[in-house]
Amino acid sequence: MVPKLWSETIEEHRRTVREAILDTAWELVTEHGALSVTMSQIAEKAGIGRATLYKYFPDVEAILVAHHERHVTSHLEHLTELRNGTGDAVQRLEAVLERYAYICYHRGRHGSEELAALLHRPEHVAHAEQQLVDLFRELLAEAAAAGALRDDVAPEELASYCLHALSAAGNLPSEPAVRRLVTVTLAGLRSPH
Repeated sequence: MVPKLWSETIEEHRRTVREAILDTAWELVTEHGALSVTMSQIAEKAGIGRATLYKYFPDVEAILVAHHERHVTSHLEHLTELRNGTGDAVQRLEAVLERYAYICYHRGRHGSEELAALLHRPEHVAHAEQQLVDLFRELLAEAAAAGALRDDVAPEELASYCLHALSAAGNLPSEPAVRRLVTVTLAGLRSPH
């Protein structure tokens, strides 16, 4: 039987190697473009053998998808922290809307079209999009139940409205424009009465 300390050390080593692979691949892709990076380049720059690299990932695309999933998970965790934070439901909603808008804004500045086409396929984003809808819906329902937002539109529909409206932040010219978009989006959520 393998001692617990030994198995924990092996798992930590595997996590460290995996993270190094993800970070190295992303660095190479941002330098050279997604279509120019090879498994050999990743292995060399990460300081591991190609055979080791293939034990973790079958190809460059799988590495980039894993990197993207890690990145999306980090964003979702941050949005969840904001949703569960302090303040009333509207304050927390505003914090979540603003953070999501800035995520969209920065994504619009740092992604190439070829990389977006690879990483934003329906099979790669469907689960994350549903988590976003659920997060927004729950917070919108809470704010509506408190009488702070409109209740004439279902929270699910309002969540979709928020996500689509704020995705426009990716095309905005500046951070102040992003903040204005959040303000306009919030205005659309307020009760018409």
